[in-house]
Amino acid sequence: MKPWIELGRARAPGGGELTLHQRDREFVIRVDGTELMSSRLHGSEERLAEVGCPPGAAAPRVLVGGLGMGFTLRAALDALPANARVVVAEISDAVVDWNRAALAPLAGAPLSDPRVTVHVGDVGDAMRDERFDAILLDVDNSPHALTRPGNGALYSERGLAVARRALRPGGRLAVWSAVRAPAFERRLRRGGFAVEVHAAKARGDRGGATHIIYVGSA
Repeated sequence: MKPWIELGRARAPGGGELTLHQRDREFVIRVDGTELMSSRLHGSEERLAEVGCPPGAAAPRVLVGGLGMGFTLRAALDALPANARVVVAEISDAVVDWNRAALAPLAGAPLSDPRVTVHVGDVGDAMRDERFDAILLDVDNSPHALTRPGNGALYSERGLAVARRALRPGGRLAVWSAVRAPAFERRLRRGGFAVEVHAAKARGDRGGATHIIYVGSA
């Protein structure tokens, strides 16, 4: 088996170290040696955009929280019309740089699309800047298994209220989770969202682990 080749290393926001590795045509991003994401597993990331993007909205405005390897962003762009605008919020400038370089071909270089604006910073701050037809969040393993402790505010009652205010009438908040999160689902309902729960395979049509996508309609 071929060894992994390290392509990049950067300080992770909030502590720890991010590294980008490649083996043949596979890429992984790790935090302190633990795998955070892999280019082999992106079916549920694409499904997040498919169920979260607004159908039929005129000149839709979409916020993608978490760039990752660009798969959710690409799926959103494929689902949206030419007059759409998409803001992608990514806390790590290194991840943005990697998506403009080694990772760009994986999802068809979505950052090169003229509809895309990059916000390097917290997605919660991006929610306060304007209103959206959809907010797609994939920044943690689940609402109760956080990659950054500060992300907990996004899933709190106050954070959900911020998200709801950032949505236009009829807008959607879609949240990716590795597992079912019943407490978060109840919190969504208490926050005034009509909730749908979607199961999505990590490898799409090829199967893999089952992930959960929560869609809350305002």
